Amino acid sequence: MIVNEGQVFEGQVLIKEGKIEKVIRNKNGKQPEIKEKTYKTLDLNGNFLLPGVIDDQVHFRDPGLTTKGDIYTESKAAVAGGVTSFMDMPNTQPLTTTQALLEEKFAMASKKSLANYSFYLGATNDNLEEIKKLDPAKVCGVKVFMGSSTGKLLVDNPQSLEAIFAESPVLIAAHCEDDGIIRQNAELYRSRYGENIAVHFHPKIRSEEACYQSSSKAVELAHKYNSRFHLLHVSTAKELSLFDNKSSLQQKRITAEVCVHHLWFNESDYPNKGNLIKWNPSIKSEIDRSALFKAVLDDRLDVIATDHAPHTLDEKAQTYFNAPSGAPMVQHSLLLMMEFFHQGVISMEKIVEKMCHNPAILFKIKKRGYIREGYWADLVVVDPRSSWKVNKSNILYKCGWSPLEGSTLRSEVAQTFVNGKLVYDYGTFKEEYKGQRLVFGK
Repeated sequence: MIVNEGQVFEGQVLIKEGKIEKVIRNKNGKQPEIKEKTYKTLDLNGNFLLPGVIDDQVHFRDPGLTTKGDIYTESKAAVAGGVTSFMDMPNTQPLTTTQALLEEKFAMASKKSLANYSFYLGATNDNLEEIKKLDPAKVCGVKVFMGSSTGKLLVDNPQSLEAIFAESPVLIAAHCEDDGIIRQNAELYRSRYGENIAVHFHPKIRSEEACYQSSSKAVELAHKYNSRFHLLHVSTAKELSLFDNKSSLQQKRITAEVCVHHLWFNESDYPNKGNLIKWNPSIKSEIDRSALFKAVLDDRLDVIATDHAPHTLDEKAQTYFNAPSGAPMVQHSLLLMMEFFHQGVISMEKIVEKMCHNPAILFKIKKRGYIREGYWADLVVVDPRSSWKVNKSNILYKCGWSPLEGSTLRSEVAQTFVNGKLVYDYGTFKEEYKGQRLVFGK
């Protein structure tokens, strides 16, 4: 059952030399005879065949933070979850803030990644000249931290921000939380409860207002300079007023993403999950979660991603202010959206639109994101009738844990093709095949 471009239909896909040669629709329940006799045939037994998921926001921790994860381990988890392409963030060690360091990551990925890849350059208050050198055909974008971040990646100089929005030759992707509001809230709760405060105060510290103040400022700058701007991991209902669902995605200059954890969890999960669901931006109320889901369906939110960000369990076991934010999700994002499909609240077509088609449109990725003749054969086979429980024996993240442990999922990624190669087949990997650098443009 092929899911593609707003349709679900029974058919066949022919792959040749890494690309899709033909897409054949069955007629009256019958398979047309394929004249070519040299093809190897795989019967997918009525499972869903989707384009590969494109995750526009991951932290694979390479280089420098590889006790948490690395390009090899996390791309392996990605393809097991149906993610065939990823875009990785610059907050590594060293920070990816120069052309030379960026190209080093591309070279590393060419040897280690099982999935296709691109990397963001990190913006700072003083690297505008590096940003201006970016080739829009070769790099997915520049990442701007407009809020609390680690060291030099926080862009808090107003003149620097203006210059980036005015002069960046590539898409600007931003993490938006107001650092001043967060610091003020943190001091308030620290004065009340001391250092060891409960994690359920996280959405009060990294609050709705902290998100909205920063997001609205970024959107204002994008309008001022007609920048190509993409807001990452929207987490509040209030921010949704900033986005348009009247224009087609191809026409939008300002776009927005939601992460699967903001659709899955709400603040009632903190007592049970603790720091395991401490993310920035924070998991917020059920009102926010419900509004975000509605905005996915009505196209105010354009993309569903993960913000995959592994940390060790020892790090997560620290007190609230010391425990890092982020969690691993890239192996399970598609299957969590399949749970919503089973609940009847989203269609397969909409899942594919938000996780496969729209990232390809939004970033202008060449010949990926669709099941189309002439496109790279990045494909995922999903069995919607195979229940399994998430546990340590089947988690592939290098950090070895998931906030979903103990959850039963009703679908399974059975097979994943990257560039026409069957890299994941019912738990077995073909690691000799490596992904390709993503290419961008019309």
